[in-house]
Amino acid sequence: MNLQTFLSRADEKVLQDLIGPDSLRLLDALDPEGFTLARQRSLLLEDSHKLLSDAFSRALLLDLLRPEEAKTLCTILDLDVADPYIALTASKITNSRLVALYEYFELPPPNEEIATEGIPLCTRIDPIYPLFDHQARAAQRVTAKLETAPRRVLLHMPTGSGKTRTTMNIICESLRSHPDRNVIWLAHSEELCEQAASEFEKAWSAIGSHPINVRRFWGSTSLDLDVLNGDFIVCGLSKLFSLLKRDISAIGRLGSRSRLVIMDEAHQAIAETYQLILDSLVEPYRDRSSLLGLSATPGRSWNDIDADEQLSSFFGHQKVVLEVDGYKNPVDYLIDEGYLARASFRPVLSESGLALSDDDISKIEQSFDIPNDLLARLAEDELRNLVILNEIENLISRHNRLIVFATTVEHSNLLAYTLRSRGIWARSVVGKISKGASDRGQSISSYQNDDAEPKVLCNFGVLTTGFDAPSTSAALIARPTKSLVLYSQMVGRAIRGRLAGGNDEAEIVTVVDNGLPGFGNVGDAFMNWEDVWSKQ
Repeated sequence: MNLQTFLSRADEKVLQDLIGPDSLRLLDALDPEGFTLARQRSLLLEDSHKLLSDAFSRALLLDLLRPEEAKTLCTILDLDVADPYIALTASKITNSRLVALYEYFELPPPNEEIATEGIPLCTRIDPIYPLFDHQARAAQRVTAKLETAPRRVLLHMPTGSGKTRTTMNIICESLRSHPDRNVIWLAHSEELCEQAASEFEKAWSAIGSHPINVRRFWGSTSLDLDVLNGDFIVCGLSKLFSLLKRDISAIGRLGSRSRLVIMDEAHQAIAETYQLILDSLVEPYRDRSSLLGLSATPGRSWNDIDADEQLSSFFGHQKVVLEVDGYKNPVDYLIDEGYLARASFRPVLSESGLALSDDDISKIEQSFDIPNDLLARLAEDELRNLVILNEIENLISRHNRLIVFATTVEHSNLLAYTLRSRGIWARSVVGKISKGASDRGQSISSYQNDDAEPKVLCNFGVLTTGFDAPSTSAALIARPTKSLVLYSQMVGRAIRGRLAGGNDEAEIVTVVDNGLPGFGNVGDAFMNWEDVWSKQ
């Protein structure tokens, strides 16, 4: 059954539910002639695989089947045909059933294969991974500090300057020198975990000295503590905390066999949960185990001195910063040499209809960041959205790859839908993807390829870390934030330089909302916390 023909059965109400009422209102506002039913169906078909992989839209579509069609499909999917509509909407759609659904509606397989196996628990690799001079000097200084008390140090390198590659050289040196001692990498997201595991495999195959095991411990994986011996172990922090709650001695066993522990995004290290994990792994073995933190923004905020001093103290006030002769700020050197793009920062004023009450202002002042309810109200503001969409279309006329940081999950989806209706390649990446569906991976993969079509990737809360698309040369930041750390991370997605596979120039546009705090330029952010770390 052809999906395009089948979708002609969908009436106005079904189409509205599939696209979303907010999207339709905005589309109608942009198109005075009205967004016809035919155009609505055409827009939905641009993302045809998602119509079937998403449980909500799939249920709406399958309800349009005629009784005999529903029974036939149940038979194909090996479901009970007694009540086919209930079976189709209530039963679990496994990977194989999803493939069968695609075949039934005459859709080709997705560009990215649907994952049928879990991520590997252990990969054995057998040994040209060079460092730039400034990276090599930083690595040497870090290694020296890790060998002397307090054996804790934070490596401070700007986004896009090769922090991960520099660290992998440090790790490989540790494993070559102490082949029977483990190295543990900690990260808060699965994307960052897999990025670390994959990068280490590349590094060790080039500069390693002996076969080694890479062990993954996040998501649904498990870890056998009895077989660890000189391994590289990548752990999700939430997974490790669950282990700690079940068996505190297990963390001790893991730490006792380790030489080096690395904390990615280390400005989060003093969060109570993370600090407990790090201290449990390192503190009892301080004579032989070291802690290395990594961050482009070595502070908790831009104005909370107490929190920043706590972070500095946790790492023994020891920080290695990228240093380049003749430059006070290494960011200037990285731009001059082409490692980072030369970014222009431009604000766009939003004349939204949002009026802040005294209660709103009080919440903003007392919260670490902009409250979620206020973000949701901003996302629904039609005037603000029209300004954002106009600016996106302006940017994509000059840039081949543009990343948009939306205000909420719903806002990201709304912007992507609307842009596609305007003839622009756009996808929304938000939250975790359900097992068996590959839409998020396909969207990212398509955005990362090198074809000539201009593309926009909208997201909320996903692509600030653990995402690599060097060809991105523009970012539109529509998410207001009080966090200089978060703002710097968003900017960092678009400023990879030519020598690092990126661009010579970059453009950063920030939506500025009346009454809300914000940042306009992160050029000085790299040095923001130096006074805190210089205190002994």
